[in-house]
Amino acid sequence: MDIRVQNLEPDCFYHIYNRGINSNKIFENQENYVFFLKQFSKYVLGICDVYGYCLMPNHFHFVLKIKSESKIKSFAKVPNFDKTLQNQGLHSFSSIASKQISKFISSYSQSYNKVNNRHGALLESPFKRKKIETEEYLRNLMIYIHQNPIELKIDFKTYKFSSYAAIVSKADTNIMRSEIIELFDDLDNFIFCHDKLNDFEF
Repeated sequence: MDIRVQNLEPDCFYHIYNRGINSNKIFENQENYVFFLKQFSKYVLGICDVYGYCLMPNHFHFVLKIKSESKIKSFAKVPNFDKTLQNQGLHSFSSIASKQISKFISSYSQSYNKVNNRHGALLESPFKRKKIETEEYLRNLMIYIHQNPIELKIDFKTYKFSSYAAIVSKADTNIMRSEIIELFDDLDNFIFCHDKLNDFEF
């Protein structure tokens, strides 16, 4: 099936990821990373729960659980939302989650282009998505994306633009901390599993 018509289903986990065109950078400085997360909160938090993320200079990863159908319908009750939309197609209820992520990416890209005086696509299109079918895959995916900064020879535990620090801390966060820790049984095991090099096959 064409990825463009693979809508994100309610109550399901997904790995959402993408990279810059030709693997070019999509973040040039700290302000870019912060603005990217700000736009994510603005466009995407209403339709999903966040279980993990990692932003790298030329790509990003999110582990998201799409909210229930009732919560998505509640979110969709915003000005200019057409309740008469058909059940199929790009403007249907079933595509709301995908559309919000696309709006988020477009919003960031337009701002990045304006600031950097560039034109054209910043990220590959459409954004990549993979449905997560098992808890084992979910756990290993989270470890994998948290360990991404190792590629930059950076300690992933202190990397600023990843959900790892938010999960192990007690600070306020939009990350589903309790659910994640429960997924690993407890915080000690979450840390222990991340301390091992992940060789899971994705």
